[in-house]
Amino acid sequence: MLTRSNTIGQGASRARQQGLSLVELMVGIAVGMFVVAAAVLMVSTQLSDNRRLLAETQVQQDLRAAMDIITRDLRRSGARLLVNAHVGMAGVTAEPLRNEYAPLTLGSGTSIEFKYVRNAAQLGPFGFKLNGGAIETRLTDGGWQQLTDRSAMEVTAFTVDVEDEPPIRLTCPRACTPPSGSTDTEACWPQLLVRRITIDITGRPVAYPAATRSLRSTVRLRNDEVVFNGPSSSAPICP
Repeated sequence: MLTRSNTIGQGASRARQQGLSLVELMVGIAVGMFVVAAAVLMVSTQLSDNRRLLAETQVQQDLRAAMDIITRDLRRSGARLLVNAHVGMAGVTAEPLRNEYAPLTLGSGTSIEFKYVRNAAQLGPFGFKLNGGAIETRLTDGGWQQLTDRSAMEVTAFTVDVEDEPPIRLTCPRACTPPSGSTDTEACWPQLLVRRITIDITGRPVAYPAATRSLRSTVRLRNDEVVFNGPSSSAPICP
C-alpha cells in the first residue's frame, strides 16, 4: 500500500522527466545546424560541378564543330573542275597546266587563305582567322563572318602550321635519259607535292573561363600541286 508521501514523490519525479533541458535543446540545434550546413555545402558543390561539366561539354562541342568545318574546307583546297584538271595532261608537246589554286596564304600562323572551285560562281579565296576572341571564315565575296559565337565561347588561340612532306614521284611508263653525271632514270618523272596542315584551337566558355579546352587536327591536302620535271616547258609529261 502506497502512502501519500510515496505518491507525491513519484509525481514529482515524473514532472522532472518531462521535456528537454536548455542544454539538450542547444546541443540538438547545433547538431541540426551542422547537418544542414553539410547538406547545403554538398548541394552547392554538386551544382558547381554540374555547371562546370556543362560548360566544358559545351566548349568541347563548339570547338569540335568549328574544327570539323575548318578541316572539311581545307581538304578541298586546290580542287579544280575535272575538265581543267586534265588540260595539258594528255598532250605530248603542250605545256602542262599548273594548279593555280594550290598556293596557300598564311598570316603569322593565325590565319590561312586558300582557293578551290566550289562552283562556277564561287572560286575563292576562302579562309579562316582569329579575330577578337572568335574564329572567322572568309566568304567568296571577300567578307568575313563569325564561325564561333564570341558571346558564348572565347577562342584564346588559333594556330595553323603547314609542313612539307616528302613528294610522291608519279610513275611513267618509260625511264628517263639521266642527266650528265647522274644515273637517276626517274629524274624527269613528275612529282606530287604533299603538304600537311596542323590546326590547333584553344577556347573557353565566357560563363566559366576556368574550363579551357584545346583541340588539334591534321589535314593532308588532297589536291596538291604536281611538279613536272621535263627538260623543257614544252616537253611531254612523261618520256
